[in-house]
Amino acid sequence: EAERKENKTTTVIEEQLAAVLPVVKDWSKFAVAYEPLWAIGTGNTATKEQAQEVHAHIRKYVAGAVGEEVAAGLRICYGGSVKPKNSGELIAMKDIDGFLVGGASLKADSYLAIVKSMV
Repeated sequence: EAERKENKTTTVIEEQLAAVLPVVKDWSKFAVAYEPLWAIGTGNTATKEQAQEVHAHIRKYVAGAVGEEVAAGLRICYGGSVKPKNSGELIAMKDIDGFLVGGASLKADSYLAIVKSMV
């Protein structure tokens, strides 16, 4: 939460990506998952706009670091308390390509509803 309030989210993400991107050999097997630190284990989720903003930044950073083609094909998943009630609006965002589902995957009906929102 502190990083978000201090506008450090993109700086932290760029540092993490800078460490990882140079070692990727096969981009078809690589995906990025973003989960706000403040959402882990809290049940809180980013708004669709907050999530989209960070995902767009990730894609832009990858485009600059590796290339537009890689960035366009990169799967960027959101993982911050995805639930059936928010999955539809999140997956509708331009740069959210999928989900890293946590607790909602433990109940088949809940997980199925998330999957249905994506297809």
